[in-house]
Formats: sequence, structure tokens, C-alpha cells
Amino acid sequence: MPSGIGFAVPINSIKPIINSFINTGTFEEAYLGIFGYDKEVIPYLDYTIKFEKGIYLEEIDKTGPLKDTTLTRGDIIEKIDGIELTTMTELRSYIYTKKPGDKVKLTIKRKNNEFEIQATLGKR
Repeated sequence: MPSGIGFAVPINSIKPIINSFINTGTFEEAYLGIFGYDKEVIPYLDYTIKFEKGIYLEEIDKTGPLKDTTLTRGDIIEKIDGIELTTMTELRSYIYTKKPGDKVKLTIKRKNNEFEIQATLGKR
């Protein structure tokens, strides 16, 4: 008998999608263009990486909205628009409330330095 892998999606993650369909009949997914890991996942991948909060930036989509920024693998995205992040689900949930073309401010930590960048969300 085949077995599948199931997972739960927090309702807050899909509320903006449902509301968009109810109000407009469509949903355009905004896109930041990153692949990252939660703090809890990193020790399973590389026990030498340590950080207190945020999302570990593993990869940037070379055709995505952040392609021309100075962001690099190993940067930590600590906040988006001033909202602290601890999981990729939190980041996705926030991005789902936005539209392609909206601007967001990311607070980044690189080693001992913290800086901010502004990004324009793309369309997936």
C-alpha cells in the first residue's frame, strides 16, 4: 500500500489567499526569491552555524527580485518590514499578504553587522 507524506498548513498562511479569491476571484503570488532554513533546521545541516533569530539564507534565485542585491549565502534575514522572523512559514505568511510589485524592507545580519535592504516583490 503506498503511503504519502502529509503536512499541516497553518490557517493564517492561507487566509490572505482565500481572502484574495473571495474579493477579486484571483490570487497573484508575490515572490521574494530565496531559499532558506529555520534556526531549528540548521543544526541538522551544519552544526557549526549558530544564530539567535531569523532565517538562514541558503540560496537566492538568480532570476528573482533579490538577484542584484549584495545578499549572499549565510546571511540571516532577521526581520521583514520590522517584523521579527523565526521560521520560513512566518516569512511566507507575510509575503502572501503582499502583491507583486510591493516593496518590503529586510533587516539582514551578516557576521557582526546588521543592515537593511529594500526589495520589490516579484510575481511567481
